[in-house]
Amino acid sequence: MAGSDLTRLTVAELAERIRTKDVSPVEVTGAYLARIEALNPKVNAYITVTADRAREDARRAAEEIANGHYRGPLHGVPVALKDLFQTAGIRTTAGSKVLENWVPDEDATATRRLSEAGAVLLGKLNTHEFASGYTTNNDWFGPTRNPWDLERIPGGSSGGSGAAIAARLAAATLGTDTGGSIRVPAAFCGCVGFKPTYGRVSKAGVVPLSYQFDHVGPIVQSVRDAAIVLDAIQGYDPADANSVRTEPADLLSGLEQGLRGLRVGLPVNYFFDLVDPEVMVAVSTAIDQLRDLGADVREVEIPHTDNLVRAWSTIVMTEVLEYHGPEFERRPQDFGPGLASWLSNPMPGGAAIAGSFRDIYAFTEGLRTVLEEVDVLVTPATPIPAPPIGPEVFEIDGVEHNGVSAIGRYMVPFNAARLPAVVLPCGFTEAGLPIGLQFAGRPFDEPTVLRAAFAYEQANDWHRRRPELD
Repeated sequence: MAGSDLTRLTVAELAERIRTKDVSPVEVTGAYLARIEALNPKVNAYITVTADRAREDARRAAEEIANGHYRGPLHGVPVALKDLFQTAGIRTTAGSKVLENWVPDEDATATRRLSEAGAVLLGKLNTHEFASGYTTNNDWFGPTRNPWDLERIPGGSSGGSGAAIAARLAAATLGTDTGGSIRVPAAFCGCVGFKPTYGRVSKAGVVPLSYQFDHVGPIVQSVRDAAIVLDAIQGYDPADANSVRTEPADLLSGLEQGLRGLRVGLPVNYFFDLVDPEVMVAVSTAIDQLRDLGADVREVEIPHTDNLVRAWSTIVMTEVLEYHGPEFERRPQDFGPGLASWLSNPMPGGAAIAGSFRDIYAFTEGLRTVLEEVDVLVTPATPIPAPPIGPEVFEIDGVEHNGVSAIGRYMVPFNAARLPAVVLPCGFTEAGLPIGLQFAGRPFDEPTVLRAAFAYEQANDWHRRRPELD
């Protein structure tokens, strides 16, 4: 196969061709490295390309497979990591000047687990500085650009991860998600982004934004690919105090059960109160299709949403100030203007923090109660499609909003409640920008969330569309 054709394959398709020796990991890796060399200057998805490491990983994988030691569906598959994941011997910048030359001695747990699965490491991907925003307008490494329109943002903070998938610069990527930072790039770049239940995947060795709400997960081309990658990185890790000792989820066997009889909750409040008209049309059409596919779509009301975003923001702000405050006092010039403005705020008081946790707990209890009546929830992914690169103030119906309000408002609830959620494409605007649909479910019930998303995905071809950059 031609290199350009190899980079169009999903992980699942690529894995089968590698397993049967139809293609070699060396050939596949060469195709991706050539594409990165040609197109990364346009997209700026990568901070660091590990070409020599990738070729060595690929050569080793090819030898192992030739000798009958096939490790599974990621063996020989080229992947890339958001530059928050520690990589032994490879710099990990967190998109910052503060860590621009940091070379860790150890891998993050998720990094190691991908390596153990036989994946080929292509490099480290651009991120909003210390994962602190929704745009990936990075002051130190330059903005990542949306492959569907290079003048628009890819979303953030895992913007490099989303852009790399859309531009076919990696077969799979990892990101992190505190308030939508996996799912926003998936929505804006027309990919699949999966945030698992908090504690399902270890955060050990990942530079934090919020200890309370950070999640690790994949951005990929398809729902099946999300299940494959999540299967490789899931599992208890004593190195992460928030890791949960639970049985690994069977993520693949139930994908094709379909929607018939599945109870899908359609929120009547909060999740549709600020939506661009084109997004509303696409999401409404998708919900009608869920009914046609056999889903039992039921209207539900989500309680305790009034103070949710404020409570989440207060806790995240407190953690950001605690983590970065000492370094900001020593070298404020080495923080970009956006993060510096965060760090110039006073620390929230104890009463505000305690009240925020109370509001989060009330919302979580209410949402879990709703999920006793339905199996999954369906919502828009983002209120708007990808906006232009520029000032981080976003307009909806003539009203200006900040990033949480305009971009992350429908994702924050599932970080606050620590529930699994997946985003996948459900259409495009007239200008050709992707629109995302979100499914969320009960704690540690990733299989049902994936089942719903897979059934919708397979009834459409949105996930097969990729921008043509070359």
